[in-house]
Amino acid sequence: MIKSWVKSGYNKFNSFEIRYKFIISFFIIFFMAMLLCSLFIYMFVKNIIEENIENELNNTTHMILNMVKTSATVSIKNHLRAVAEKNEEIIHSLYNLTLENKLSVPEAKKLASDIILSQTIGISGYVYCLDSDGTVVVHPQSGLLNSNIEHYRFVSRQIESKEGYIEYEWKDPRESKEGYLEYEWKNPGETKRLPKALYMVYFKPWDWIISASSYRNEFYKLINVEDFQKTVLSLKFGETGYSYVIDSTGKAMIHPKLQGVNILNNKELPNQFLIDMLERKKGKITYFWKNPDESRSRKKLVMFNYIPEYQWIVASSCYFDEIYSPLKTVRNFIIGISVTFLILILFIAFKISSSITNPLHEMMARFESSSIGDFTTRMKSESNDEVGQLAVYFNRFMDQLENYNKKLQDQIQERIDAQEAQRESQERYFLLMESTPDPIVTYDVVGNVVYVNPAFTKVFGWTSEECITHKLDYFVPQENWIETKVGLNKLLSGEAVNNIETSRFSKHGDIVNVSISGAPTKDRNGQLSGTIILLRDITKSKRLEKQLMKVGDRERQEIGQNLHDDLCPHLIGIAGLVTVLKDDLDPKNQEGPVLADKIVHLIDDAIAKTRMLARGLCPVHLVSHGLSAALEELTQYFKYIRELTFEIQVDESIEFHDNTVATHLYYIAREAVNNAVKHSGANKIKLFMQRETGFVHLCIQDNGKGMDPPVKTRGIGLQIMAYRAKIIGGRFEVNTHTDGSSINIFLKYPLTVSKGESVV
Repeated sequence: MIKSWVKSGYNKFNSFEIRYKFIISFFIIFFMAMLLCSLFIYMFVKNIIEENIENELNNTTHMILNMVKTSATVSIKNHLRAVAEKNEEIIHSLYNLTLENKLSVPEAKKLASDIILSQTIGISGYVYCLDSDGTVVVHPQSGLLNSNIEHYRFVSRQIESKEGYIEYEWKDPRESKEGYLEYEWKNPGETKRLPKALYMVYFKPWDWIISASSYRNEFYKLINVEDFQKTVLSLKFGETGYSYVIDSTGKAMIHPKLQGVNILNNKELPNQFLIDMLERKKGKITYFWKNPDESRSRKKLVMFNYIPEYQWIVASSCYFDEIYSPLKTVRNFIIGISVTFLILILFIAFKISSSITNPLHEMMARFESSSIGDFTTRMKSESNDEVGQLAVYFNRFMDQLENYNKKLQDQIQERIDAQEAQRESQERYFLLMESTPDPIVTYDVVGNVVYVNPAFTKVFGWTSEECITHKLDYFVPQENWIETKVGLNKLLSGEAVNNIETSRFSKHGDIVNVSISGAPTKDRNGQLSGTIILLRDITKSKRLEKQLMKVGDRERQEIGQNLHDDLCPHLIGIAGLVTVLKDDLDPKNQEGPVLADKIVHLIDDAIAKTRMLARGLCPVHLVSHGLSAALEELTQYFKYIRELTFEIQVDESIEFHDNTVATHLYYIAREAVNNAVKHSGANKIKLFMQRETGFVHLCIQDNGKGMDPPVKTRGIGLQIMAYRAKIIGGRFEVNTHTDGSSINIFLKYPLTVSKGESVV
């Protein structure tokens, strides 16, 4: 179907005037150029915008991540500090009671321990106290009371500085006697150490290091979101893009529209994107989202990251319609420029085509007038370009026509008719071409069929169920197994095969001529997974090609016969009449005989050229002595090449009762000699035809530079010669070497051709 549309469009295009061909061609070229340029500019700008916005979102997400971490750490530190300092105030008040003798020191310490142990920080955090020796004086785990844990690194640091980890403080902890410390701790009965943090203060009168501690995986319970909520919400991307923070349960911790809403539990909100973000933890995602105050969903881009300590997703987002808004300006600019240039190009194309087509139309009109016998028409040459030169050549041509004898008009008309017939014949060649479906079969690495398409079933008869998971050994004729194995080895080595002509069996046992192309297939790891083979059924195309060549030959024979039997006698009769006319001319008129001699000379040249053209179109049929004389006469075409010599040896005892065989051999010899003269660089060409045991051998040999391997296999002339040899049942061989090349045709003798066969 596509092929027929292309052919129909091509035929319609050829029927247009040159002016419209120019305009259509310029339009197509300009349109394709502008389309490619526009796509390039559009994609370039789009990529830059996407890259910039992704970088901005990514950088903002990292900034928010660091800000949240920092703010959370400060918030936790302040919370722990407040707890520790509050307990220090309580203990100090109890200490004051001992100074006033209202409580004894043991009672005060017991009361302080009860108050401390009654407190929890977060879910499982607590407050405990050590003395300067590393002995536990207050702890919710009773098994640790009065035990010395100085061997723990964080305890030794507490003892030394009475505070926590120096990295987290702005001043020397030895001077401040308080601080923040992160460490790992395992309570009695627990199986592994867990990360913790504490803030400690030192109560010197009792030598107590008061420590408020919490597990770091519970920090999210201690964070005050309001510390950094305003900063996160102040970030904007485009007009409505924003940043937000969501915890692992789906609750929007910070969001401009859904603050405090659990997106996973709200059925009215799309939540698949959030599930994906929680699974991936970090990366980029696009999804459609509609805020509560909006009327439609819009596609948005989100860069997100994960804070494992707080199980939060930090994200920065923007909408694609806002990202690509600059592209609308670029698009409108490109469209405007394209339309402007298109109008300009069409105007220029119209002017250029008019400067060519108007003189051609004028010339066509004058040709039209001359076709009815008016040879006085002339054209004005107003320029020195090709159109002006064409006008000059036209005028010269008309001058010669006007001087020619009116009686030659029939000959010219006959030639025009012949050319028209030849053109119509060539058009019929294209009408004979038909598209056929191409079978496809896929194999795995061991040769089992994986897939066959419907065209395979249509051409070969086997259904998909009969082929899949089986090997098609029965599919290949015995005589084609060698070339088939060579092709399979090539495919399994990773190379492709193209247009290999061979034969295959159908399900009914018929031989189908096919052209095979194939390529190896690979899996996602780049390993060979099998092969895919395309088998093009060329049976009909071969038959159609043969029919087309038959039609062409019949046309050539008919034209040659008409030229020889009709036009040549007609010209000879004209020459005779002019000779009689010369004798009847007035002897006093000296110019008359001279002009008559000139006309006779021109007619003789026309007769000679017509005979040569007739012999070229129908070389053997018109030559009385057959193929031998035609081959000898063939070398006369190249007698003008002085440095080239011919050696001809033809066994005249070889008889050709079938003019088809002789004509094929003549065309093969003519093509071979013509190729040798044009391309070999030889100074000697040998042509011989002799009868050997059981066959006739025709050979055209030169002493030139030989032929390259690609020429041996791809040359259209060699393919035509090989096909002609095949038509008459002959064997065609091409031999090339450093001191020349030769073309050989071997025919069984006596010569036979199938009934109804003709020249191709």
